[in-house]
Amino acid sequence: MLLATLLWLQESSGAVGWSPVALWHQMGTPAKLVVVVLFIMSVMSIGVMVDRWLVFSGARSQSRQFAPAVAGALRDGKLDEAFKIAERNKKSHLAKVVTAGLAEFQAHDASPDLSGEQIEASRRALDRAEAIEHAELKRGLGSLATIGATAPFVGLFGTVLGIIDAFTKISTQHSSGLGAVAGGISEALVTTAIGLFVAVPAVWLYNYFTGKLEAFDVEMDNSSSELIDYFLKRTGRAATRGAK
Repeated sequence: MLLATLLWLQESSGAVGWSPVALWHQMGTPAKLVVVVLFIMSVMSIGVMVDRWLVFSGARSQSRQFAPAVAGALRDGKLDEAFKIAERNKKSHLAKVVTAGLAEFQAHDASPDLSGEQIEASRRALDRAEAIEHAELKRGLGSLATIGATAPFVGLFGTVLGIIDAFTKISTQHSSGLGAVAGGISEALVTTAIGLFVAVPAVWLYNYFTGKLEAFDVEMDNSSSELIDYFLKRTGRAATRGAK
């Protein structure tokens, strides 16, 4: 629809060109500033998209390797081996959370009389690690949401400027023909199209990354719960051995 409209404008008036360069040259200074702002917003959103894609992909890939490996090490009671596995998977969100809990538990592991306290300390360490990792994974998504929400309005602002320019030409040229307003109309359509072009991918990717983040939160919660269960069983066995 947008392409058909612009081609119709081009055929109706020789003053209007379809090429981006021609459209840029016929734009007024305010409309050009709008396009520059939209270009900056587009670059920012692409940067966030690429960054979050790499981070999320790395976290997912390494977590798939980390989870079964660390489960086997803990099942065998090899805490040092679990730390080594986490060190090899630094991009994994699960590794960062599990490491925090293990480090806190190991710091009190030599005090069997403080089993309840060490479990609670480990739980708090896991909660802190989850909160930090959630904030790290969410970094940049707020900017993506802002760009997706505001880019159409920035484009609409350019549309308003283009319409104002079109009516100004009508009043100054004392002509109501299509040639007098074609430049302003094409300018308005272009800024609107650019605004939508910037906003739509930003909204799509924001929703996608938000869904992934929620899944990561569930995985971290489950890992924390399973680790606390492991600590309880470990301290229970230690208490049983001490009673004997």
